[in-house]
Amino acid sequence: MDPIVWRPDPDRVARSNTRRFMETYGIATYPELVERSVSDPEWFWDAVVEFLGIPFQRPYTHVRDLSRGRPWARWFVDGRVNLSQVCVDRWAASDPDRVAVLSEREQGGEPGRLTFGELADRVSRLAGALRDLGVGHGDAVAVYLPMSAEAVVSLLAIARLGAVFIPIFSGYGHEAVATRLLDPKPKVLITADGFMRRGRPVAMKETADRAAADAGGVDHLLVVRYVDRSDTPWAEGRDVFWDDALDAAAPVAAVDTDAEDPVLIAYTSGTTGRPKGAVHVHGGLTVKLAQEGAFQADLHPDDVLMWATDMGWIMGPWMVVAGLANGAAIATFDGAPDHPGPDRLWAITEKLGVTFLGISPTLIRALQPHGAETARRHDLSSLRGFGSTGEPWNPDPWWWLFREVGDEQIPIVNISGGTEIGACILSVNLLQGIKPTSLGGPALGMAADVFDDEGRPVRGEVGELVVKEPWPAMTRGFWGEPERYLQTYWSRWPDVWVHGDWASIDEDGFWYLHGRSDDTLNVAGKRIGPAEIESAAVELPEITAAAAIGVPDEVKGEVVMVYCVPAPGITGDDDLARRVSDRVAETLGKAFRPKEVRFVPDLPRTRSAKIMRRVVKAITLGEDPGDLSSLENPQSLEALERTGGGS
Repeated sequence: MDPIVWRPDPDRVARSNTRRFMETYGIATYPELVERSVSDPEWFWDAVVEFLGIPFQRPYTHVRDLSRGRPWARWFVDGRVNLSQVCVDRWAASDPDRVAVLSEREQGGEPGRLTFGELADRVSRLAGALRDLGVGHGDAVAVYLPMSAEAVVSLLAIARLGAVFIPIFSGYGHEAVATRLLDPKPKVLITADGFMRRGRPVAMKETADRAAADAGGVDHLLVVRYVDRSDTPWAEGRDVFWDDALDAAAPVAAVDTDAEDPVLIAYTSGTTGRPKGAVHVHGGLTVKLAQEGAFQADLHPDDVLMWATDMGWIMGPWMVVAGLANGAAIATFDGAPDHPGPDRLWAITEKLGVTFLGISPTLIRALQPHGAETARRHDLSSLRGFGSTGEPWNPDPWWWLFREVGDEQIPIVNISGGTEIGACILSVNLLQGIKPTSLGGPALGMAADVFDDEGRPVRGEVGELVVKEPWPAMTRGFWGEPERYLQTYWSRWPDVWVHGDWASIDEDGFWYLHGRSDDTLNVAGKRIGPAEIESAAVELPEITAAAAIGVPDEVKGEVVMVYCVPAPGITGDDDLARRVSDRVAETLGKAFRPKEVRFVPDLPRTRSAKIMRRVVKAITLGEDPGDLSSLENPQSLEALERTGGGS
């Protein structure tokens, strides 16, 4: 059993938001707080609103309403609250000169800077510009922008109007963009003339034009002069420049929105079929994300929060709300974290004074071969914490980040949830201390458990991660597909959300994830998660990433196949394949020795850095890989098809 390797010092404990909350409400220990947050959710969420000073335009009459059943729970009933007002207005009124948004571009230069007063002006004027373009309460507005200050302003302005924000990943092609425009039918698509990615121009406006033509129904394109192209394609009467629209608009105050009014439709890909649009609302999303920023990231007004992300991943909106709702500054970056060199992420951290930096295990595995000196050449003294999400950790990269980069002084706040969760199910809290690769335990207010195949709670063994009670940020269903939502999450056991992850809890009560339960391999009747096999493979310094899949076998039913990405300068040959196979067998047992190890230059992954094992398996077996619109690196498929297609 792993030891606790980090604990906060007494001063950090005393300053923490969690400790101050416990003292305010007379709670002695963190486990007692976790228990009460789950057993008495009405008390807990009401206390969160009070403690964080979240301004409701009209108070709610009930915290929670289950009259339609747990899958359709309503929160902060009869209350009126606007996400934009919570994140912007109160800070603009009390401290308008405090920095709210910092922004860095790939090509460098002086970072952008908006104070809360300036942010309030931009947001209210963009809301006015959108209103002038015909957007009103309940209308959808799609945002296809680089991760930038303009993307932040767009989210807040759309929420301010009571409209619905549709974020679209900045790396999508026109078909994927069009797919996300079809159902919500946005009146306006906000985009840019282009941006730079790995030193190459990305022609966003052309992609947006094609997507709007394919989807139909888009009345206006609002275009940011992001790279100030002179040859931007233009449709007179439809296209409007961002600056011109804001200059002509009158500021708009935050609309009086119901707590259950939709504010965000976040698309997530399914195994097959069209992407699912998870619906989120003003009250539940705002309160839950504000609580996570306060109690998990432990954000204060003097912090700078940055997550290496895109607005098209749930962590983009998470960063905006978790940071700004707590009065902290947030920082955006529109480029690749390892371009033009592997120290770029650390350089930005130093330049912007980032205090809480969000990353993914895949990103750290990509940076690790370049050595810790790439981080050490920069002053990282501002950092108080790392955030981590996207997938389970392998021990070696976790230890590298903790020891070699963080000098065992910077905690890794590992969290896990999802687009439909709107936030986290599991999270490290600093008061618990930290174990390597662990997720700590259930996030406050989350009635999480681990079930066996019969729906019984289990400890000390791997089972299904479930949630037994609803929570405020839970999706209000899939846009236009209520039955698909119920079938996906609520159909296995009555009134239990089944998340689709394998989890376990150790003797000290620390939780771990073991990959997606639908990725499970069954070798001669023995079940194993692919993450365990991949973890063994990447223990070899010559391997930077791996994907383990099960392929049919006449004798064993299923056998293991592993695709590996060699480290820079390493050739994937028979000798390396044998050593990968030996390492898996030594670590997990001979029964799980891979039948075959194949080498590819890259593996298909989402923007959130999750390796898409289902795509790897489908290509290997010559099957339909399903929805590929969330792929960050579609070029990886060509090598997979050459290496393993149809085997």
